[in-house]
Amino acid sequence: MATQSAEPTDVNGSTPDLKRVMGPKLLLLFIVGDILGAGVYAVTGQMAGVVGGIVWLPFLVAFVVASLTALSYLELVTKYPQAAGAALYAHKAFGIHFVTFLVAFAVICSGITSASTSANVLAQNLTGGLLANGWLDSEPSTGTITLIALAFMVLLALINLRGVGESVKFNVLLTLVEITALAIVIGVGFYAMSQGDADFSRVTTFENPDDKGLFLAVTAATSIAFFAMVGFEDSVNMVEETKDPERIFPRTMITGLGIAVIIYMLVAISTVAVLTSDQIANATEGRALLEVVRVGAPDFPIDKVFPFLAVFAVANTSLINMLMASRLLYGLAHQDVLPRTLGKVSPHRRSPYVGVIFSTILALGLILYVANRAEDDIVVNLASVTSLLLLGVFTIVNIACLVLRRDGREGRFRSPGVTPAVAAVLCAFLIGPWVDREGIVYEIAAGLLVIGIVLWAFTWLTNRAVRSQKTGFRDIEHMEDMED
Repeated sequence: MATQSAEPTDVNGSTPDLKRVMGPKLLLLFIVGDILGAGVYAVTGQMAGVVGGIVWLPFLVAFVVASLTALSYLELVTKYPQAAGAALYAHKAFGIHFVTFLVAFAVICSGITSASTSANVLAQNLTGGLLANGWLDSEPSTGTITLIALAFMVLLALINLRGVGESVKFNVLLTLVEITALAIVIGVGFYAMSQGDADFSRVTTFENPDDKGLFLAVTAATSIAFFAMVGFEDSVNMVEETKDPERIFPRTMITGLGIAVIIYMLVAISTVAVLTSDQIANATEGRALLEVVRVGAPDFPIDKVFPFLAVFAVANTSLINMLMASRLLYGLAHQDVLPRTLGKVSPHRRSPYVGVIFSTILALGLILYVANRAEDDIVVNLASVTSLLLLGVFTIVNIACLVLRRDGREGRFRSPGVTPAVAAVLCAFLIGPWVDREGIVYEIAAGLLVIGIVLWAFTWLTNRAVRSQKTGFRDIEHMEDMED
């Protein structure tokens, strides 16, 4: 593995770094909250449009792929309990600095695209709540939805500028609201079934408007559903802000994934049992679950409250994603592979304020870009970009897990047998064009990575001309050394 001997630069000088604040309960809420967030609200309706009533099946397949990959993450995080996450594992396995950077920046971009997706879903549910309560007379325009999404991203930036302690505490509140909202959907679904107002037989019905076979349709839907299963990997990037991570990570991550898939399966069953395929297809983007509540419990005013619970639930995903993105930017700047300015930490709030601002600007630009493509499905395409980026990262992480088994270092957890190889093949398969992604998805993903490459090149030139040093990870194991 290629290394450099220079001592790492402390971009903050004598100013303080960040601190550990997360125990097992906060970590579990962090993982569950991030997985459950915007995904299930954003993609359930679109998935049903691809596979009909068996919408639960792509969720299950996505869960299997995510869980297999999570096992690789657990093996690696207990061997290398540093906050660099996927970037650290790629560097340990391959030792190519530029590849390490691309992995890290892809993770950052996935957080930004996920937050941008969540912002649009939030705007849809907020306006849906205003309509349900009669506070709006008509459907808002795309411009109004976009303005709400932009304003929300600015609000998130202000919250994250307060620091990780406040952000994680806010996450606890939002996660509890999130679980409550999905419990309402499940409760309404089973209430409708008990009253004879739902058709449980639709749960086993396969329908595809383009006459695709079951395998291709489920594969396409799984590539969408994968957005709803990501989130567990964000917790790895918070490892240096977690107490005793080697001990609590395996149990907590597996528990979080298990809770998420049970809730998802129940939500999917409730959705297809209550709504016909036409009702699902006609639901406004990001509002399928709101439609379940409206149709399944017409005698109760739940539909007037539920949209606002959904708003808080979706906000949770965005908060965690932007929190992760800003801290990875901090780490890359701390290593001098991105401009040092991105690593600055506020001396009072101890938050990486420049990283927060930069990631927010990228998110705002992404929302505006996609909103101006009126012919495209905004939510699904942004969700697909997130899935595409992370599937690429997961493929590399799974391969790295196999490679690093030869380094002689033992952790407290080991993924069973050839599980990482199976996970790598499955993730790589879901990257391909045969899953029916729109061209704009690959376009956005490539554009974001180009931004990272330009920043890398700028840093390379600056390091060479001003500091007479090479550009590369000098101390990857402490890329985000945020202890007091």
